[in-house]
Amino acid sequence: MSAPRNVHHRPGKHRKPAKHRKPPKRAVAVVGATAVATVAVASGVAAAAPDRPAHQTTARAKSVFSEERAEAIALANPSSQLATVRSRLATMALNKLAQERRQEAARQAAKRRAAAAKRAAELAAQRAAQQAAQQAAQQQQSSSSSAGSVTPSGNPQQIAMGMLGSFGWSSDQFGCLQSLWNRESGWNPTAENPTSGAYGIPQALPGDKMASAGADWQTNPATQIRWGLGYIQQVYGSPCAAWSHEEAVGSY
Repeated sequence: MSAPRNVHHRPGKHRKPAKHRKPPKRAVAVVGATAVATVAVASGVAAAAPDRPAHQTTARAKSVFSEERAEAIALANPSSQLATVRSRLATMALNKLAQERRQEAARQAAKRRAAAAKRAAELAAQRAAQQAAQQAAQQQQSSSSSAGSVTPSGNPQQIAMGMLGSFGWSSDQFGCLQSLWNRESGWNPTAENPTSGAYGIPQALPGDKMASAGADWQTNPATQIRWGLGYIQQVYGSPCAAWSHEEAVGSY
């Protein structure tokens, strides 16, 4: 009987039975409290609740863990709470400053509107006063023209003598007027200064100024005299005052 062969058996690879791996536990210590939040995570998959899928349960566990961790950090770090309070106070101060600036801007705008309204009222009053003065002057001029509308007859000097009263002057002003227009034009209604272009008995410059007294200003002595007396009244007040200026300056 032959000897039995030595049979070499290769040791087979025996896998060790997988040990039951317990999910790691992460504990969060809360300062001042004894509660410990434990989240079990096994191979990235949490134990699913009977009525909720596993991934939802895991997400919820992570959310709870994050909230409790943030709360624990805040409780453990009072300086972060102080920083939060300071931040809120700073925000409140900025909001109050912005509100005060808006209120101040509104007050300034109201002041500007009030000043503009006051200025507009003053300008309106000034314009009204100017219009009233112009109307009064026009009425006075119209009254003077109406008073002098009755033209005396005779030569230019007689016409002028007859018009003195309509301008409020007595006959003693005629001597000054006679001397004044003797020098200026010699009482000639067509007299014209070749140098300046002054025209007529009163030597109006330019001559067409006398058109305000009448359209026949170029030839009618009465129209020229009426305009000339009105000019003397407006500028000098009387014929004698105009003659004094003529003697002093050489013109009137």
